[in-house]
Amino acid sequence: MTEARIDDPYPHPAGGWGSVKEVGTALLNEHVLFKGGSVMLHQNKPEGYACVSCAWAKPANPHPFEFCESGAKATAWEITSKRIDADFFLQHPVAELRTWSDHLLEAEGRLTVPLRWDAASDRYLEVTWESAFEEIGRELRAQDPAGVVFYSSGRASLETSYMYQLAARMYGNNNLPDSSNMCHESTSVALPATIGVPIGTVVLDDFEQTDCILFFGQNVGTNSPRMLHQLQQARKRGVPVITFNPLRETGLLHFANPQSPAEMLSTAETQITTQYLQLKAGGDSAALMGMCKALIESDDPRALDAAFIAEHTSGLDSFAEAARATDWAAIEFESGLTRAALEQAAATYAAADKAIGIFGMGMTQHRNGVQNVQMLSNLLLLRGNIGKPGAGICPVRGHSNVQGQRTVGITEKPELAPLDKLKEQYRFEPPREKGLNTVTACRGILDGAVRAFIGLGGNFVRAAPDTDRLEPAWQKLRLTVQIATKLNRSHLVHGEVSYILPCLGRIEIDRQAGGEQSVSVEDSTGCMHGSRGRVEPASASLLSEPAIVAALAKAMLPPERAALAPWDDWVADYARVRDAIAVTYPDIFHDFNRRMWQPGGFRRPVPAAHREWKTPNGRANFITPATLVEDPDQIPVAGEVLRLFTLRSDSQFNTTIYNEDDRFRGIYGGRKVLLINPADLARLGLAEGDLVDVRGAACDGAARRVRGLRLVAYDVPAGCIGGYYPECNPLLPLEHHAVGSMVPAAKSISVLLEPEIR
Repeated sequence: MTEARIDDPYPHPAGGWGSVKEVGTALLNEHVLFKGGSVMLHQNKPEGYACVSCAWAKPANPHPFEFCESGAKATAWEITSKRIDADFFLQHPVAELRTWSDHLLEAEGRLTVPLRWDAASDRYLEVTWESAFEEIGRELRAQDPAGVVFYSSGRASLETSYMYQLAARMYGNNNLPDSSNMCHESTSVALPATIGVPIGTVVLDDFEQTDCILFFGQNVGTNSPRMLHQLQQARKRGVPVITFNPLRETGLLHFANPQSPAEMLSTAETQITTQYLQLKAGGDSAALMGMCKALIESDDPRALDAAFIAEHTSGLDSFAEAARATDWAAIEFESGLTRAALEQAAATYAAADKAIGIFGMGMTQHRNGVQNVQMLSNLLLLRGNIGKPGAGICPVRGHSNVQGQRTVGITEKPELAPLDKLKEQYRFEPPREKGLNTVTACRGILDGAVRAFIGLGGNFVRAAPDTDRLEPAWQKLRLTVQIATKLNRSHLVHGEVSYILPCLGRIEIDRQAGGEQSVSVEDSTGCMHGSRGRVEPASASLLSEPAIVAALAKAMLPPERAALAPWDDWVADYARVRDAIAVTYPDIFHDFNRRMWQPGGFRRPVPAAHREWKTPNGRANFITPATLVEDPDQIPVAGEVLRLFTLRSDSQFNTTIYNEDDRFRGIYGGRKVLLINPADLARLGLAEGDLVDVRGAACDGAARRVRGLRLVAYDVPAGCIGGYYPECNPLLPLEHHAVGSMVPAAKSISVLLEPEIR
């Protein structure tokens, strides 16, 4: 039975004994209680392993326990003692496994042997590595390269990612979509136009110097809990934290530090947010325009940093004109916030000499996702809050190396890859045509243009939009290959020829011909870190990701093309891969092997952090928004259409569901729920506990429906409802994506509620 209390669904702080209990339960459930505790002492430490969960920064001077609840669950999930062997699939045909939940599939444990789907028995059967690579190579050589997709999830190391992009380009395409396409592509499109870099400008030291922190669409308590340490220290210095989020999230309200004996032995906790603004889903641009308008129209000449604006920026006049012309009534309507609340936030911001703007997918996964990021940049530029200590813009990435993958060439955009350098270094002509991103790859799967899909981790079918349209088309693919540690839905919705290739996890010891190997990752702040495995592999049959990528490259490429890169040498010693990366990217990775174990990591160049603007005009740019309307392309039906935004629970990392409860929101007994404002319940003639079907209200004529969701009265802005990802993905139209970045707009989906059809 689903339970929730609208007043205070979780009356305890984030962290504290609640997190300690959750960590212990996770380790116990995976049968690694003592082993896990020992292993996690090395998590996010110099000479240790980088967390396989989020990409938050790793400090030079770590805490004794430098992991959070989410990271501990990810570690327990990877080092679990549970195993899936060939006998498991003899007992469970694929048709049966498709009926299992996401949680149950992954909870079975680690994959241990290479598998090929057998059509006659509808089962995955064990095969040899040699036969797998031989057939995959033969199938890929028979395909037109334009119809083959090389996807990566965001967890693969810098070394693996570099090898993967090179193999794809040697094969003949730039079809390299990754999880950035689904989350922060809006950031990497927005920021180069405003400040000349595709990543944030903030490092951990800035939190020690800032005077104000602004949060937009980022739930720190579940998505990057280690950041709570920086927030707590800032709050103890009296730094105000202003939060913009549709839901009141526990981690943004209060925190008890598990690292502090005093807090654990008392009821002490830290209030995180000092002003909480529950804006409408998609109201970010309007809210930011309200703050900018308040500053621009202020009678206080100190409200704007005139000297910074004159010396470093362009475009203020047109932006200021638009701000003055925007009516407060429109701002209030689109944001769902009052003028008084926005003016108060602007006044707090204006009183701070140095401010940090933090944001997550609550900003980027909208039709106006690119604009949202540029509006935050506008706000920071008004007061000179980019390019000085204690200030800057801070996108918080999800997957542990999703930013790093882009840094070493995982991109479908040829203009962002060093193709001329690759040509010189490896003596081949790289393809110059634009590749497929997530949305265009899905289009190709739907219309038959894509014939093969290679997945380097992830759960693409479950994570992608329009699930119910995509799955039938996916099964018409000729070839699907999934490189994975655990079983998931994408393995079960397969092509005509389908392989699961199990790989080592990052926490496992990786022994190659050259000895035990290490890998590297890039965190959200642009710092590179080494990572060394600490536990024995789940199976002697597993290959490392670099070994699998190298074997695929040699199998799918003509021999003369495969010989252009030293695949076997790279697998024997990953330091040689890092040497190659340093040749391709000397400005970022010079002396790579020497610097990778530097405490706190070594940082890639971020010119905007020093007020060097690598934009076409050499200045930081104010960009005037095109509209404050969240979904200008969708036609609302007054009084009926609701705005659905998707959520992750406290026991979830992307499509991985550690358990099906969400204690921070008071949701127990399953994830098939919708969080809805009590006034909307009354207006629609519904009651808490009712079961409803949710129907998509997009104007493209496609039928989209999720059945049997239970209504939970919750403190949600009127007109908005919250539902879990990926369960609500069937309601997200493929073509409902961010303008400019094509990130699926999962945080604002027009839907209608109907009585459940039984």
